[in-house]
Amino acid sequence: MTQHAFLAAHGLFDARAPRYTSYPPAPHFTDAVGPQRMEDWLRATPAGTRLSVYAHVPFCRRLCWFCASRTQGLKTDTPLAPYVAALLSEARMVADLLPQGTRAGQVTLGGGTPTILPPDLLRELLTGLRDVFAATEEAIVSVEVDPTMLDDGRLDAMAEAGLTRATLGLQDFDPTVQAAIGRVQTEAETRTAVEGLRARGVRRIKMDLLYGLPHQSRDSMTRTVDAALSMGPDRIALYGYAHVPWASRRQLMIDKAALPDGPTRLRLFDLAAARIVDAGYIRVGVDHFARPDDPLVDAAARGALRRTFQGYTEDAAPVLIGLGASAVSRLPQGHAQNAARTADWAARIAAGRLATVRGHAMTADDDLRGDLIQQLLCHFAAHPRDFGDRAGAARDLLTRLAARWPAAVETDAEGGVTLRPEAWPLVRLVAMDLDAYAKPVRRACIVA
Repeated sequence: MTQHAFLAAHGLFDARAPRYTSYPPAPHFTDAVGPQRMEDWLRATPAGTRLSVYAHVPFCRRLCWFCASRTQGLKTDTPLAPYVAALLSEARMVADLLPQGTRAGQVTLGGGTPTILPPDLLRELLTGLRDVFAATEEAIVSVEVDPTMLDDGRLDAMAEAGLTRATLGLQDFDPTVQAAIGRVQTEAETRTAVEGLRARGVRRIKMDLLYGLPHQSRDSMTRTVDAALSMGPDRIALYGYAHVPWASRRQLMIDKAALPDGPTRLRLFDLAAARIVDAGYIRVGVDHFARPDDPLVDAAARGALRRTFQGYTEDAAPVLIGLGASAVSRLPQGHAQNAARTADWAARIAAGRLATVRGHAMTADDDLRGDLIQQLLCHFAAHPRDFGDRAGAARDLLTRLAARWPAAVETDAEGGVTLRPEAWPLVRLVAMDLDAYAKPVRRACIVA
């Protein structure tokens, strides 16, 4: 049996699975978590806790059709300054609830398009967040950069505010593919952005590529990957496009008939992954690749890799503070998500209260299942020995999982489970058998 036949027999090409950037996945959040619960969680944070801070900038000058993120189009800059002011107000509100001694080890701007902000607002936001959360001297400062919305002023502003990392979305450089997804971005624009960042001392650059896009082919994928590699990124994320027009109406603009089928998607991923690895990068988890000297590789080797809404990270902070419309916070007690509509979020902040509207309070069972899923998604393996006094419960769950996937996993004498390499594309489907919230019906292909 070929690998594709094996994967097809196990449901890969006609199944739908969460990406497991959180557990439980965000669709299972409820209004049982609100502002008071979030306030209690913040106050209970131990003194001296290391924080990671994420601020969501939901605005875009154009709405790319492939995107399923919470964003909104802007024709003018008028809303930008009030939004930044509200973000910093929210930051101060949250910081006032935290005990003394908490410090941020990482500050990230995501979107949307953070670089839609003009230089003065970029500088004000990054500097303000670092000050409010007492960022450490070695703090990582990261921004998602749109190369089509970048100039020397923005580059200088971010550098002055301590930028150390940048993520560039490039999707696919083929003009036909770009026209089909509503995002035109040339290789020259992207290369200029990389050069500008490097010239200002940005140490780590990540590039996000997509496979499974309309009209994408082996030739276009090869050209895109080779162009990206020629720019020398430190990390590459190779994400699968998820066609979910019921969740993101702008995807109705994409011709479904032009999308590659499941087996073709997998071949595109395999092609891109092989070229990236051949160029000297190390595969990390499901969909990331990094240079051997990247901290992500070291974290994977030490078993310290984590998977979050921003992808794989070596950041070990136990508390993630999410700021802005739709942002998600993660604390040991659970998840808390802000109001999704910008106006609703801003109104709550203006009224002097937290903008939390939904979330999930973790149980002991949630913590165990979530940790097991993290191990699978990060290392393609999970072992009871890593769970201390929870080892017995972990072994029971993994034993049942192994019984359901006998052809995909290997087990050891301690009850540990390891996915065979040919079964790696199935990892999210395997993880679903640990998910107490998973729906029994699986449909609509999302690969890797």
